[in-house]
Amino acid sequence: MLSLILLALIVGVSLWLVLSPLGAAAPSDPDAPERERLTAERDRLYGELAALTDERRRPDLERRAALTLRALDALPPAPPPANRAGRTRRLALIGVGLAALVTVAGAVTFVPRWQLAALSPREAQTVQNSLALPELRRRAEASRSVADYLAWGRAAFDSALYDEASSAYAAALRLDPRQPEALRRLGIVLLTRPAQGGKALGPEEAEQAFLLVQTAAGLAPNDAESQLFLGFALVRFGEDEAALTALERYRTLNPSGRDADETITDIRARQNESDPGLRVYAANCASCHGANGGGGALGPSLRVSNLSRDGLRQIILQGKGAMPAYPNLGTDDLNALLDVLERWQKEGE
Repeated sequence: MLSLILLALIVGVSLWLVLSPLGAAAPSDPDAPERERLTAERDRLYGELAALTDERRRPDLERRAALTLRALDALPPAPPPANRAGRTRRLALIGVGLAALVTVAGAVTFVPRWQLAALSPREAQTVQNSLALPELRRRAEASRSVADYLAWGRAAFDSALYDEASSAYAAALRLDPRQPEALRRLGIVLLTRPAQGGKALGPEEAEQAFLLVQTAAGLAPNDAESQLFLGFALVRFGEDEAALTALERYRTLNPSGRDADETITDIRARQNESDPGLRVYAANCASCHGANGGGGALGPSLRVSNLSRDGLRQIILQGKGAMPAYPNLGTDDLNALLDVLERWQKEGE
């Protein structure tokens, strides 16, 4: 409604500016050469846009066309000849009408595109998701299909409209109770509800929400988001070691993902403070063997090793193959590290 009011004001002001000079004597037009140049440039750009075959050029051509239109609008209105005032008035009215149409068309095409171009890809996607939500919701409620409920939930979730996302994912789960995306996203929304300013969860509600995330990870163990949300949920329940395993798995499945970095850093800091062996491991071994000893880009898993304590000690102090030696580890640090390695051997993968 506000947009329509503003548009009406623009049209009214344009009419007044264009028509009010028509009653006066027609002065000379000192801006005629510049007006002709800009008009020719505008027509040329419109012609290129109409015949465009390479869509990569469209943003640049539209930008230049907009600048040309802006320059034309900045010029004073051209004075009509005295003997053609009536015709000029009619032409002015037609021109204002066309300008209004161009304004409306620009409001739904060019302007949103320019606005989105100024945003980051994620911000632009969020805006587009928000604009699409009413139609996605209508489609889902009409079709009542899992795919449409998921599309609605995904757009709402990515737009941080978590109540709406919960409604969509809950509807999807009524149709397919084993849908991994709906399970994990509904579960994580419930678990993080207090952080979003919602009502705090009771123990039973928190357990049920965690079960949703855990079930999704079991159904889709190779989905990066499943492991990410499982790690976040485990941290909430104080299961740092299991959380670290899930978050490292997320990193393996999505090497470019950075969503787990801060949580992994926090977990390692807590572990290093409480366990001297983990502190020694993080400083000397984690870069090759992984944060929790499960293997990394260079080093094998230490959890499946069957070496004795003395065998581990010898390799640490003297090195073996590609592994460097650490002869300067103090006795206390070495024993603490060996305690960790032996504990991991018992735990396994």
